[in-house]
Amino acid sequence: MAMPKEPRQKMINLMYLVLTALLALNVSAEVIEAFKTVENSLIASNKNLDTANKTIFESFETKKKDPATREKAEEWEKVAKGAQKMSDDLVNYLEFLKHEIKVGAGLKWDEKEKDSIYQLNQLNISSYLMDTKGEGKKLDGKLKKYRNDMLNLSPDLKGHFGGSFAVDAGDPKDPGKDVITASFRMMPAVAAVTLLSKYQNNVKNAENQVVTYAHSKIGEVTVRFDKTGVLVGQSSNYVMPGQEVIITAGVGAYSSAAQPQISIGGSNIPAVDGAATYKVTASGAGSRKVPVTIRYRDQDGNEKVETKDVEYTVGTPGGAAVMLDKMNVFYIGVDNPVTIGSPTGWDKTSVSMTGGTITGSNDKRTVRVTTPGKASITVTADKKPSTFEFRVKRIPDPIFKVGPGGTRMPSVTFKNQQFCRAELENFDFDLQYKVVSATVYFSGAGFNSVSQTSISSNSLGNLHDYMQRCQPGSAITFDNVKVSGPDGTRTIQGVGIILF
Repeated sequence: MAMPKEPRQKMINLMYLVLTALLALNVSAEVIEAFKTVENSLIASNKNLDTANKTIFESFETKKKDPATREKAEEWEKVAKGAQKMSDDLVNYLEFLKHEIKVGAGLKWDEKEKDSIYQLNQLNISSYLMDTKGEGKKLDGKLKKYRNDMLNLSPDLKGHFGGSFAVDAGDPKDPGKDVITASFRMMPAVAAVTLLSKYQNNVKNAENQVVTYAHSKIGEVTVRFDKTGVLVGQSSNYVMPGQEVIITAGVGAYSSAAQPQISIGGSNIPAVDGAATYKVTASGAGSRKVPVTIRYRDQDGNEKVETKDVEYTVGTPGGAAVMLDKMNVFYIGVDNPVTIGSPTGWDKTSVSMTGGTITGSNDKRTVRVTTPGKASITVTADKKPSTFEFRVKRIPDPIFKVGPGGTRMPSVTFKNQQFCRAELENFDFDLQYKVVSATVYFSGAGFNSVSQTSISSNSLGNLHDYMQRCQPGSAITFDNVKVSGPDGTRTIQGVGIILF
């Protein structure tokens, strides 16, 4: 974390005086909850930074195998690994301090919560650990040494980051002042843990900046798929005679170099954008198997062959039948169209349902369900009942996205975004979700401490001032994202974005 200069130190002290007053007014739950929210956001941001750094180190390995980039890759990988080692050591030390504070605040295992808990509002342990035991002064020295050692990994780093580095080292006008210790005096345990997580976040940001810069001296990040394979899908696994079964087969992690050759049911099917489609009309009755064979080349040019069987059942027209027009499941909150077959006239057929409601007439019906689990439809044809069971599921959570999506984005691209969205990917129903609200945290480059704000719609308009402060190395976390759709309002997974 950037070392607080005198005016900011006064602000921090004032903030915790206010916190102490709030604790005395019995509103500590709200204050503590705010610290817990920031702590969770920082942890998520740190995981995103770890993922980003892992991708870059994998790219180093790829570039070392290329004779054109091997020499530079080996040179700058040493710099990146040096930054990684120093960062890991400092992060581990900060984790040790967090553990010591929790232990001093009565850390124990809560069997009911299935988690470790401690006295979040304990006010003495942070002062004891950081002041009395001298860990604050020790941390101050480690941060200063970390900054100095990181910038000295290469002359290029000092020239590039000397004026702006994610980890500051205190006030250069007063290098002897121990601002770290002062920051932790009479600080609630949960706030102290959160502040130490913020130091970890800044160290992670510093590591990412150095590693990214080292890689930029070679070229763009090379991302390799670590898994490839075949994807086979079918429109239905139960049909009646005369109905059509559609089989789709293709290559996962597809590129034009994969050159897939796809055979379905013994016929070679042309592949379009890596996928082939085969249609067959059901006939007869009983179980059917359609063999699917896919030949393709993986990323290393090796030929792969995989064979799978697509199975489906053709029903007997002599009895009642219920066929889902979408898939073998009912979804909560939407109209689920179904087709019902009967061997007798509709004047001799009745339809009923448990676990939901069914409307419509004759063979075209609509099902609505409200509770996950199972539902059944009973078709009574000529006084002979037939019952069909189905699964009931919630609509999958949509994916929260900003701009092109993902966890890494150029800073220029992010700053130009005006809206966010929630997309329901790979789902048969055409449904729209609207963002209702989200808590947004800004940290890393351009932010001396975590800045928190919120949005109340798909618009990012009220984040404009924060977004303009963003730069490579900034971390933005969208948390507690609420969206509304046909089945009501729900909370979905947010996203942490690292800018480069």
